[in-house]
Amino acid sequence: MGNEKADIAVIGLAVMGQNVILNMNDHGFVVCAYNRTTEKVDKFLQNEAKGTKIIGAHSVEEMVSKLKKPRRIMLMVQAGKPVDATIDSIIPHLETGDIIIDGGNSKYQDSQRRSKYLKEKGILFVGTGVSGGEEGARYGPSIMPGGDVEAWPHIKDIFQSIAAKVDGAPCCDWLGSDGAGHFVKMVHNGIEYGDMQVICESYQLLKDVLGLSHDEMSDIFSKWNKGKELDSFLIEITSDILRYTDTDGKPLVTKIRDSAGQKGTGKWTAEAALEYGIPVTLIGESVFARCLSSLKTERSEASKILKGPSEVKFTSDKDKFIEDIKLALYASKIVS
Repeated sequence: MGNEKADIAVIGLAVMGQNVILNMNDHGFVVCAYNRTTEKVDKFLQNEAKGTKIIGAHSVEEMVSKLKKPRRIMLMVQAGKPVDATIDSIIPHLETGDIIIDGGNSKYQDSQRRSKYLKEKGILFVGTGVSGGEEGARYGPSIMPGGDVEAWPHIKDIFQSIAAKVDGAPCCDWLGSDGAGHFVKMVHNGIEYGDMQVICESYQLLKDVLGLSHDEMSDIFSKWNKGKELDSFLIEITSDILRYTDTDGKPLVTKIRDSAGQKGTGKWTAEAALEYGIPVTLIGESVFARCLSSLKTERSEASKILKGPSEVKFTSDKDKFIEDIKLALYASKIVS
């Protein structure tokens, strides 16, 4: 048997990487942890991974020597150049049929390119979206693998074991060739951009048209979250956020600067939609809304010259309007 005892190696020990490793360990897989700065490996083994079956490696060679064949290596490193650099550092140590999995937020075009590049070298490539954040990575993410289908039988058991389950079925299945996994992850994030935008617009109607308090709005979102149409994580946290007060007892949300950033996946979805001629107008508008929100200085200047709409005095049936907003939000989510 020699040295080969690990089922899979994970490179990259930021929180997502660590949590994926701990999750795999919980499900009975032996994981080899590796990081370019090797002090992180020792720190991880002495702290979070203490008392587990997780093993460490201090070089790519050592990591590869500890893996059962075909070797499965999952990258949890920053998207872009670091992924290419890591792939190039491990290729010389691999054999035909070994598997490299990119679990980062990579552009699907990069996964298409890497898939082709590695195929020429006899290495199987899988580009996989991992959704659910740090908590998801630890206790059950949604996993979206795509790439070289020959790799799937070798990673299926690990991925479906660690994925979230809905009615016993894992939130993970094979999605298609080359960049399919990262394409689905990108669209999934784009949908989330749309969802967040329509939730914000619902909030604005409740606040500025109906003049409701933050506690009242929190109750409404909480009620919506209990119904079958709008039950979702985003609606749930919206309710929690609206109820959250600062130390002076005032709603915290009113003190947060109305300027949003973006990581790029929503923009990539809109770009792909333009390229393939698919009218995902809501996601496109959501990206533009974020761009507009980030122009805070310009908006402040403009507001001195341009006055917005005057206060709306609402006189109709309040409850009916709240129901209309709920249905509009539901319809928008379907569009999204």
